[in-house]
Amino acid sequence: MSAIKISRLPEIAAQLAAELPDAEVAYAHGKMQERELERIMLDFMNGEIDVLVTTTIIETGLDIPNVNTIIIEQADRFGLSQLYQLRGRVGRSSRIGYAFLLYQRGKLLREEAEKRLRAIREFTELGSGIRIAMRDLEIRGAGNVLGAEQHGHMQAVGYDLYCKLLNQAVRRLTGQEAAEEEETVRATVEAEASAYIPDSYVKSEEQKLDLYQRIALIQNEEDEREMQDELIDRFGDMPIEVTNLLLIARIRAAAEKVRASEVKVKRESARITMAETAVLDTEKLPALLADYAGHLSVRPARPVEFLLTKQSTRRAEDAMLRETLALFQRFEALLPEKTTLDIDNGEEPRYKGKE
Repeated sequence: MSAIKISRLPEIAAQLAAELPDAEVAYAHGKMQERELERIMLDFMNGEIDVLVTTTIIETGLDIPNVNTIIIEQADRFGLSQLYQLRGRVGRSSRIGYAFLLYQRGKLLREEAEKRLRAIREFTELGSGIRIAMRDLEIRGAGNVLGAEQHGHMQAVGYDLYCKLLNQAVRRLTGQEAAEEEETVRATVEAEASAYIPDSYVKSEEQKLDLYQRIALIQNEEDEREMQDELIDRFGDMPIEVTNLLLIARIRAAAEKVRASEVKVKRESARITMAETAVLDTEKLPALLADYAGHLSVRPARPVEFLLTKQSTRRAEDAMLRETLALFQRFEALLPEKTTLDIDNGEEPRYKGKE
């Protein structure tokens, strides 16, 4: 199969018939008479035609399980979703499908065309349609939400972050954000550790940008594990710099969950500053301090600070990061079942234990 202009169909069909004398070659396009087109397609489905030269008419609506190879000429001129649909015409049964995407030798491809071809080559596994759609949206840009106008370019922020920003804008317009701002804490994390994606691990700057954006959205252990699996599968074993980057993303998310506003992790210690609105069960705090046997101390003055000193003898660069993350997981046990603020007569919020 091939996707080309109608004017070239007879010429290419004749050329293929000459080169493949044992194969039955035919061509089809949308300007044919309905019955003629129907006859050709039925013959092709029944195996009476071996090679069909056609336009993009075969893009949708046909299910021919015995077809296992498609050749798409001038693939750089198609959209990503169109390439995905065309590729989906083969491999629809137990037979392995092969898709060959061709473009003119020596032709300088436009940046968007190169991205589309790279994406269709990258996403080949079953169920990759949603990833193709997301990449297509990033390449073409998103239109406005309530109209037909198309503008913008999502590659600068990525689809996930775009949705997050859109959600924030909706909450702001509906008045929900003002109520949530009091309970939301944006944590900053500083670490004496190398945390980045080295050039030796990921060479493409575009891929790095995408990975940085997705790592910043990590919220829990499951998110981290999925990112680890993907990185290892695509690029090999992670260097320590990438491991540190994932740990810092986890620490930031954990800090915001318990309303810590600032975290400074050094080689042998970590200082955690809680936000004014932080609420922990103080009755459970002595037991936590005892478990750390002198490696954890608290300064009760505002802002409340915790100082964690290194417990393990591990010399690895990520050792203190892991201990800091483990402490935040212990902090979660100090959160009341329903976090509330104790405010009387305009006084500042304070740590509230059981009364």
